[in-house]
Amino acid sequence: MNTANLQLEGVYAILSALFGALRDKGVLGAEEIDALLGDVERSLARDPLRPRELRDANFEAICFPARLLRLALRESAAGEAFSFAQLAGRVGQETCRETS
Repeated sequence: MNTANLQLEGVYAILSALFGALRDKGVLGAEEIDALLGDVERSLARDPLRPRELRDANFEAICFPARLLRLALRESAAGEAFSFAQLAGRVGQETCRETS
């Protein structure tokens, strides 16, 4: 596995914990965080400057972080704890273009 992928896995875990702490301390509500990440995902999906010839796999990779964090935060709010691999697998079953 590419070392950068492992480093990104750590970054996603940190961001998920940070968003969870903001939610748990009442700084941002769960709905606000989900809306923020949803807006980011839609913005990425609709970027008019992105080359049209970009392959679907690359397009999905661009949207992956926002989708993973949204799912991780929804699951943690429900008291669920999933591994990165489990969350990534579930995110992989959806497509970024579905949100555009």
